[in-house]
This record gives sequence, C-alpha cells and structure tokens, in this order.
Amino acid sequence: MTDSWDVFRRADEMAQRGEEFALATVVWRQGPSSGHTGSRALITAAGQVYGWIGGACAEPVVIREAGRVIADGRPKLLLLGSPEQFGDSVPEGMVPVAIACQSEGAMQVYIEPVIPAPALTIVGRSPMVHTLADLARALGWRAEVVDAADLPAAELSPRSVVIVATQGHGDEDAIERAVSARPAFVGLVASRRRGEAVLGYLADRGVPRSLLDRVQVPVGLDLGHTTHREIAVAVLAQLVQLRATGALTPSRVDATTAAAPADAIDPVCGMTVRAGASSHPVERDGVTYYFCCVGCRDAFLSTQEA
Repeated sequence: MTDSWDVFRRADEMAQRGEEFALATVVWRQGPSSGHTGSRALITAAGQVYGWIGGACAEPVVIREAGRVIADGRPKLLLLGSPEQFGDSVPEGMVPVAIACQSEGAMQVYIEPVIPAPALTIVGRSPMVHTLADLARALGWRAEVVDAADLPAAELSPRSVVIVATQGHGDEDAIERAVSARPAFVGLVASRRRGEAVLGYLADRGVPRSLLDRVQVPVGLDLGHTTHREIAVAVLAQLVQLRATGALTPSRVDATTAAAPADAIDPVCGMTVRAGASSHPVERDGVTYYFCCVGCRDAFLSTQEA
C-alpha cells in the first residue's frame, strides 16, 4: 500500500506539471508471477517506470503498451501469459500478449492514460477575459490571466494554449512572445482586419511566417451576433472542439521518444523485448540478438556452440 501511495503522489506531481503518463495496475494474477494483485506503476511517455508491475518478462511489455495507450488516449486491459494459458476463452476487449517466462505465471494489467487538463493563458484585462477564465476552470482546465507585459513566455510549453485579448493594448508584443514559445495553440481576439494588420506588422518586423501562421484570428466559433462576454463562450467552444479532435496535443515524436530503444524478438522463446543493454544482448556474425532472460540467452549460446 505504501508503494501505491508513492505512485499516486508522483502521479499528482506530474499532473500538476502538465505531464502525460500511464497508470498500470495488476488486477489479476495466476501462479508464481512476480506481480501481485493491486501492484501499480506509473509509466512516462519516455518509458520511465515508477512503481512495480512485474519482473523482466512483464515490465518491457507493459512499458511498450503504456506508450501506445498514451498515444491513443484509450485504456487497455492486457492478459500476459503463455499462448497455452489463453486458449479460446479470452474475453472480448482484453488484449492477450504472449510472454515466455520460466515462472509460467500470468497477469491481467489494466493500463489507463492520464492526460492532464489544458493549461490556458489568457492575456488581457477585460470582463470577457475573466469570463473565459472562469468558464475554463469550471471544466477543470488550468487557467491564468496576465497582462501583455507579464506574459510568461519562458513558462509556456508545447501543451499550452494562449488567447490574446488585449484589444489593441500591446497585441503585437503579446503575439510575438506567445508564438516564440511554440505552444499548442495561439488565438487572437480581434476582427479579421485587425488580425491581418497585427500579423503583417510582425512579419515586417522579422517574425517568421511559419510562426505567425499558427495564430488563429479571429478566434472562436461563429455564434452569430454576441455580446462581449459571450465571446468567451465562442472561444472556449472552439478550444473544446480542438481538444476533442486531438489538435491541442503536441507531437510525441521528440528527442526522448526517438532515442528510446526499439523492440526485438527473443530468438529462443519468441517474446518481444526491448533492444537495449538490459535485454542480455549477444552479437553473432554482425547481428545483435536480445533475450527476455539469462536462460534464453544461455540456451541460444549453447545451440550456437553445438
């Protein structure tokens, strides 16, 4: 139980920082599996594991599937074991994954994605700005209101959403600082003509067109004739729509993900393992083989020497 609370505390810290991750829980076990019912682990998008969900056979599979769950945004229930244990009785919705462990145990692991709420930064001081912040917080979003001079560009991330509603009081400076941070979305509350003037001025000042093209202006769904406060509803409606389609989610193909080890097949048992130093690599004739355990590696070496 102590370990689980440690996992939950770390999960809360990561969620507060706006980081995405997956939470894996062992919901059933059979035989001498090293995982125990109720064991939990947090897996980051980069494949780091905090907690415990099983040994050398189960962990690489859970890490791999957790990455897919984070990318898809949908939970998954895994059945880990040997093909003989599965038979024809795998329930619908469960994903069987064959692993070849000497313990001959089996586990069911539920993996769920934890996608943090959007971080919304609203630049301006009008009543519409505060209405938008209140509406966003009502949805569980993180929202802060700042003046144009106080826009914390260094604190923005690829998950940030920035709405500039300064209404002529520093629009250009706010937009320039916002786009330089490359957030997930930048919107300008202004008429189309005003927006073109702002972006044209910034282009003449040397701001790359590739950054300026990221600015949505006017921002918000077209709800017809609306009051100043009702513009906040139109803006939030568009942001909700974009989030539902995944448009506010940054690309996960970054340097960390790209550097993660690829998968390999254990030539002895056929299990999928990570192609890294922890998978007992052996090189033969210019080819590197990886194994789920020392036993498979030794079996491979013995056949090579025979």
